[in-house]
Amino acid sequence: MFFQAPGGFMEYATLVILLALAQYIYFLTKVGLYRGKAHIQAPACDGDEGFERLFRVQQNTLEQLIIFIPALYFFAVYVNPVWGAMLGSIYVIGRFVYAAAYFRNPADRGPGMLMTLIPNCLLVAGAIAGIVLKIIQYE
Repeated sequence: MFFQAPGGFMEYATLVILLALAQYIYFLTKVGLYRGKAHIQAPACDGDEGFERLFRVQQNTLEQLIIFIPALYFFAVYVNPVWGAMLGSIYVIGRFVYAAAYFRNPADRGPGMLMTLIPNCLLVAGAIAGIVLKIIQYE
């Protein structure tokens, strides 16, 4: 393993995953409340620009979570849970930056998206490298 953390420390990575899930619940709640405020009946997902922006933030966050959760978990197991938690924290902050920018002006979402994309890429690449090194150690 690259940077073996002393002891367990999986709690850090687990906490960040749970914070990301709580963040997603927060985004879901905002979408649901705005749906009622804007009188948008399900299954409609259009008709109010503010609702559409919140809905896109929620959907994009779901798309990113599919990468984030397993990548952070495997990075934490095969590389280092503390480093994984730090990268994961950048991801969570980036989702808030993305959401705020997207709601103001979708064209400004780039910095928040990069704060999501870069940690996800590092987590995936690191986990792959950690697993490959583990396999090589056994041979």
